[in-house]
Amino acid sequence: MSHVRPPPGRHTARRRNRCRAALLLLLVCTPVAADDLATLGRALFFDPNLSAHRTQSCASCHDPARGFVDLRPNASGGAVSLGDDGASLGTRNAPSIGYAALVPPFARSDDGAWLGGLFLDGRAADLAAQAAQPFVNPREMALSDAAAVVARVRENPAHVAALEAHYGADVFASTPRAMAAITGAIAAFEQTPPFVAFDSRYDRYLSGEIELTIDEELGRRIYFSDLVNCMQCHLLDDTRADRREPFSDHRYHNIGVPPNPAVPLPAADRGLGGRDDIDDPTADGRFRTPSLRNVAVTGPYMHNGVFRDLETAIRFYNKYLVNNAVVGINPETRRDWGEPEIGANVERELLGQGQPLDDTRVRQLVAFLRALTDRRFEHLLPPLATDNESDHAQP
Repeated sequence: MSHVRPPPGRHTARRRNRCRAALLLLLVCTPVAADDLATLGRALFFDPNLSAHRTQSCASCHDPARGFVDLRPNASGGAVSLGDDGASLGTRNAPSIGYAALVPPFARSDDGAWLGGLFLDGRAADLAAQAAQPFVNPREMALSDAAAVVARVRENPAHVAALEAHYGADVFASTPRAMAAITGAIAAFEQTPPFVAFDSRYDRYLSGEIELTIDEELGRRIYFSDLVNCMQCHLLDDTRADRREPFSDHRYHNIGVPPNPAVPLPAADRGLGGRDDIDDPTADGRFRTPSLRNVAVTGPYMHNGVFRDLETAIRFYNKYLVNNAVVGINPETRRDWGEPEIGANVERELLGQGQPLDDTRVRQLVAFLRALTDRRFEHLLPPLATDNESDHAQP
């Protein structure tokens, strides 16, 4: 089964936008050398003193040793993150910031769709803008304002010396200038090779270093075919296999995710539609498509962490393909999937494309998605219940 391309003209406008995004991708994700600025960014990224109670750093919720996600236990079962005060919980699952450098700035495409931007609702224009917000979020690092962040940075002579050496002696002349320097350094660190490694088994397969296992290869063929609709949202360019493929269209979709009882909210999370600067009811319930790189080690899944296992997240899509008693059951809860958190705008036509996934296809897709794990995180992969060692190629 080879990659099946859509007929000419089927996605012309979308492909044109993807190609433009791909060109931008080549510019923004070129690995940055670990220079002095990135080294400073690393020090700031790991500094717990940049939080109200001096207990939490950027790395607390985006642990570079664990796929850049938060695996600390808390009352939500890990669906969201614990704040600096040891009690507050976030309202969304902390996404991995691995490969975040690939996300283009927030914009409207030629066909009117929203795409890009950091955070799941795209409210931050770039990595630096994203880095600034957790410092002053009362549910996260909880400093009072930007001036408080700068004051904490200035407590560390090494930080001060490094910032002045890179940006000039007057870098602290104003709070906005100092914050731009601080977040710029963190952004530089987040563009270094550990964040954009491109060395998964799939990448090594593309470069001819290894062969995929039987299940990985069958899963790859399913993924890159019209048998399923994975490519509709989780591929930037569906015309070729690219080692720099982020496995996201960077667009916003409402796929009907149910609310998570472990994350009680005063009102339904409207996602993109909840932003103050967007006045469009069709944006309600839409969240930016995450990258699938490292997806097998960065659960739980969906914007609210409602699914613990990758297999569950895959089976969820069957809900829109087949309506029967088995498909209607969440294997984690043994209950039905539940109604969407935001019922309006669920993209049922998109979600209904393709064929139902039986147990075999689910297993094969899981195998392929596991092959998108960076080499340094492969030891985090959970064991496969039916792992046939004889099927594995020589690594």
